[in-house]
Amino acid sequence: MAQGRYSRVDGKKSSCSTATIIIIVGVCLVGVWMFMSSSAAPGQTSDLPVVRESKQKDTTKISSSSQFEDNSGDLSSDDSVNNQETTQNEESSTNEDESKSTEENSNSEETNSNESENSNSDSNETENSNSNSDSNETENSNSNSDSNETENSNSDSNESENSNSDSNQPEKKDEVEESSSDSKTEDLSAATQSEILKETNAQNRAFSTQAAESATEKQSQKPSITWKTCNVTAGPDYIPCLDNLEAIKHLHGRSHYEHRERHCPVDPPTCLVPLPVGYKTPIKWPRSREQIWYSNVPHTKLAAVKGHQNWVKVDGEYLTFPGGGTQFKNGALHYIDFIQNSHPDIAWGKRTRVILDVGCGVASFGGYLFERDVIAMSFAPKDEHEAQVQFALERGIPAISAVMGTKRLPFPSKIFDIVHCARCRVPWHIEGGKLLLELNRVLRPGGYFVWSATPVYQNKTEDVEIWEAMSKLTKAMCWELVVINKDKLNEVGAAIYSKSTSNECYENREQNEPPLCESKDDPDAVWNVKLEACMHKVPTDKSVRGSKWPETWPQRVESPPYWLKSSEVGVYGKPGPEDFTTDYENWKRVVSKSYLKGLGIDWSSVRNVMDMRSIYGGFAAAMRDLKIWVMNVVPLDSPDTLPIIYERGLFGIYHDWCESFSTYPRTYDLLHADHLFSDVKKRCKLQSLMAEVDRILRPEGKLIVRDNVETITEVEKMAKSLHWKIRMTYNKDNEGMLCVEKSFWRPDEVETLSYATE
Repeated sequence: MAQGRYSRVDGKKSSCSTATIIIIVGVCLVGVWMFMSSSAAPGQTSDLPVVRESKQKDTTKISSSSQFEDNSGDLSSDDSVNNQETTQNEESSTNEDESKSTEENSNSEETNSNESENSNSDSNETENSNSNSDSNETENSNSNSDSNETENSNSDSNESENSNSDSNQPEKKDEVEESSSDSKTEDLSAATQSEILKETNAQNRAFSTQAAESATEKQSQKPSITWKTCNVTAGPDYIPCLDNLEAIKHLHGRSHYEHRERHCPVDPPTCLVPLPVGYKTPIKWPRSREQIWYSNVPHTKLAAVKGHQNWVKVDGEYLTFPGGGTQFKNGALHYIDFIQNSHPDIAWGKRTRVILDVGCGVASFGGYLFERDVIAMSFAPKDEHEAQVQFALERGIPAISAVMGTKRLPFPSKIFDIVHCARCRVPWHIEGGKLLLELNRVLRPGGYFVWSATPVYQNKTEDVEIWEAMSKLTKAMCWELVVINKDKLNEVGAAIYSKSTSNECYENREQNEPPLCESKDDPDAVWNVKLEACMHKVPTDKSVRGSKWPETWPQRVESPPYWLKSSEVGVYGKPGPEDFTTDYENWKRVVSKSYLKGLGIDWSSVRNVMDMRSIYGGFAAAMRDLKIWVMNVVPLDSPDTLPIIYERGLFGIYHDWCESFSTYPRTYDLLHADHLFSDVKKRCKLQSLMAEVDRILRPEGKLIVRDNVETITEVEKMAKSLHWKIRMTYNKDNEGMLCVEKSFWRPDEVETLSYATE
């Protein structure tokens, strides 16, 4: 019978109806097709991508993976992170390898087409989601690459920032939103495939793996991270290395501003600095240059003392900045033009690009130099001029808390195009001119010192004496007095000096005063190095840094410095100029295709940015068309590339990340850390660094971390314990990236720091 029925279908015998047979076979085939078309495990929805989901859901929408084109951190495919760290080991004895590569091999067994379910491997294997053509989401990742790994992170790139600048922002309820059904498939061409960071997580799968379960258990056995709020005399303005009251109390003297210098606690704090009462989301640039929230920096002393000079005024719930200063009561722009008119060779924004502003006040001079395409490294001490640097940073103007005291400034030699002092209250002429000689160290040969102070234009006895002393000192230093000019509108004057470009004057002096520094004295060694009243010779070899003026801006940002030699190996193992160019091209690609499009960041709300581990300044250079500024930090144990950063018309500073940075709390909108955390945790506690990041970053500010997967996991765990929002986390091979957003949360429990409490 069976054979006869089968033969009837073939048209040979007839024992039952053809229609019945066809219906039965059709139903069976449809059932098998429906069963086999889904790659989802039982209980899963087959048409959704596997995404990494945090316990905190985020309202932020992240753009699709097609916009996230990136690599593992530093260079393109042939330059691995391990190669980078090896190069650093050759240049720095304190460096160790960043991390060891971890490989996970996961083999999924073939399943029979008639089995009841398709199992998905939890490791890095191809995930097939063969959906009906009516579904608008393309989930197939069956590529012919060696790794067979692709992944979609589909979400909307048009983020809506629900922040009300007129009121304190509560923590926002997080949501994870999937992309719309018409999102595009990732571009997996050969050019881009090696650069896409892959998101991996198994939590949406039906079954977890033993590896995942064991890792989770090990993490749960570790002590939980607990945070407390700092109880210190400085309160919301606490700077650990400048508010160490115990150390300051035991200083032998204060005549050289020793009490304004850095005195870091032995154990960096792990508590969190409290927020000021009524703290609000900062006002955006450029409005912030003229107006900030009083509640964010609730200090009025400076307005009372300097209000008549148009520094700052109190206006209801705002602090306003008319753009004036002690030497430019009628506005900084007029004063800036007055300086250039006095000596046109200054050429703001062309020949002159990077300047140092000493005793900057609220930094209005630097704030308005942006309009002349000039950036100013402004600094002033944390002193009786209450919160002046904090005002500057809240306004969106670069500044640090520092003082000209007993130690060298944290900058290399021969880097600033101009050094400016407008009534900066520094006694340049005393003690053999030690402080002015420090300016000579950081000033480029051929650069200018602009001194706008009462000794230049007043005839009081004290002013005359200071002018005579300065004239004698600057002549002995071989500085040329280029011009003295008076500003009739502001009723002030300025003297402009030029630093020598040769050693002829030094060698022909009748007296060796100030003396030339010993040949063994390295002018670029600055960290905790005491000041010496001596001068360094200027370079005469045309291939040495400082012997020529850099290219004009903006050409200098694109070109490798003339003194970067092909015979010398760069940080990433290539000849110097090639290394520089490769780094720049890499960061332009990362910034344009990942940071600007793939993180869902509203860049109009970003102004103050810090690159916590800068190499050549490529990240900052790639961001230069935005209305932001970037503080490039070169860690002490990294290759000394800060002179290159200045040479290309950018600025930065040396720092040890086992200590606090010399800035006020809540002063940066975005921090960028490329392979910093894995390096720092070898030398000090990661929790201390995370507490410092929390201190520096504003609420709703972003932290972007690029590092090995182990470190990324640690930082992510800490971020969650801080109630931060996990905006994005990706990894490929053993490298990953994390983007998180700081919240307004502060712990209820308090920790009193005795060394910072009166």
